Amino acid sequence: MTDDSLIAERYAPEEQQEHAEDRAIASPFKRLRSEPLLPEAGAGGAPLTAVIGVISFLAALSLTAFLVIASVAGEWTLALQTSFTVQIKGTNAEAIAADTDEVVRILNSQTGVSEVNVVDASEAAKLLEPWLGKGNIGDYLNVPAIVEVRADENVRNDLELLQSRLTAAAPGAIIDDHGEWHARLAAAARSGQLLAFGVFALILGAACAIAIFAARAGLAANEKIVSLLHLVGATDQFIANEVQRRFVILGLRGSLAGVGAALITLLLAGIAAQTSRGERFFLPGVNFDGWFVLYLMTVPITICLVTAISARLTVLQALKASY
Repeated sequence: MTDDSLIAERYAPEEQQEHAEDRAIASPFKRLRSEPLLPEAGAGGAPLTAVIGVISFLAALSLTAFLVIASVAGEWTLALQTSFTVQIKGTNAEAIAADTDEVVRILNSQTGVSEVNVVDASEAAKLLEPWLGKGNIGDYLNVPAIVEVRADENVRNDLELLQSRLTAAAPGAIIDDHGEWHARLAAAARSGQLLAFGVFALILGAACAIAIFAARAGLAANEKIVSLLHLVGATDQFIANEVQRRFVILGLRGSLAGVGAALITLLLAGIAAQTSRGERFFLPGVNFDGWFVLYLMTVPITICLVTAISARLTVLQALKASY
């Protein structure tokens, strides 16, 4: 039996095929195990699988950046939204200490204030070291006292009233609600998230383009097979389904490998950052919990859908134009 006869027998419409009773009891997964309509390039479709793996790897990293920025920015902005500081200035250390005690008393009596913490004088002096240099801060400098306050939304919405109470008791007390820092941080977080999402969208666009080119190349390389299928009665939808099935298998294979490589890379990067203490002081950490892995699993699903749908639409358009 010739190759054309084998192709015609395999892809012929059901009413034209023989042994209907064998087809009735065939496994529903038979078509998944059968040979592809368009033979893969290379051994097992290695080139296309590798490209999809690289795309999935980059997509997983961009999605991780989006999630990390959202998590870290949320923690930072929440801290800024629920806290503020009070600086107490004075002409000498005794005046500053007396005003600090008065400020603490007023804050503790304020409804809605949950925590009041006076920063140690040595810790407050260290904040000036980047400008004055280490060891240049002595007793001759009247370093303002700093009081950290954590309060609810009602207190933060009426800081002017609290400021007037503090000023009446301690003229050198000034409230800093970190509003400017909060606005800058929120804007930076939004920019970072938009950038990460933009990279993710570009990667999906690249996956779509690769699927289109691969589908067109496959049709061109197997033009005789496609023509023969049309002769035996195969519809455009049937051919498109076969191509879509193949791209789903390739997309799933490559995307899972890419996401797995991304998880290993992130894990090794986290270990390296912890070893060098970079994560604690500069780099945000990645929490490898169930939700994070679940979010990353959307990458192979999305890659499979994008590649399969792009290939299907490309094949349908090409067949419509040719037959």
